[in-house]
Amino acid sequence: MLTITNPLSKIPLFLSLTTEMDDAARRRQARKACIYAFVILTVSLFGGVFILEGFGISYGALRIAGGITISLIGYRMLFQGQDIQRPGEQGRHEIAFFPLALPGISGPGAIAVVIGISTEVAELRSMAQQAIAYSATVFSIFLTVLVVWITLRSARFITKLMGQESIDALSRLMGFLLVCIGVQFVGSGVRTFIAGA
Repeated sequence: MLTITNPLSKIPLFLSLTTEMDDAARRRQARKACIYAFVILTVSLFGGVFILEGFGISYGALRIAGGITISLIGYRMLFQGQDIQRPGEQGRHEIAFFPLALPGISGPGAIAVVIGISTEVAELRSMAQQAIAYSATVFSIFLTVLVVWITLRSARFITKLMGQESIDALSRLMGFLLVCIGVQFVGSGVRTFIAGA
């Protein structure tokens, strides 16, 4: 989760969107964005399986589609840098939900990962195992959002400390890891298809 959300990559977007805000407003937007992101990812975790069943999408298909999506996001991070759209309005003050929470923190890649995890949890036979797996996943979402919140709160300090070049290099490393995660998801999806055939 931490790799797919890539907290450091959100610093340039956050700073550019909050240039006209005071420190209190900047902290408020960071807190609200992280709360929104936690809700979005948690709902995706518990509701993802029902959505798939409603549309007749198999677990294997979702893992393959999610893996491709994650790989494409990683490819953009690795070779082209971040490509998160910024709102056209200048001086916009309510940026917590869009674009910070969605698609910034809980973008399509993060949602695909969470739903992919939910499909694997749903395949566990024991209710106790499912409960433990869901609890661990919610806790990991919470920790990830907490790290993002700390990063956004410290955005100016981190930029001065690391420098923009170091942040770009780390984002490219995260991009490579995302490509690897995506390939793993595709492989898992193919195995699911073969086992179900």
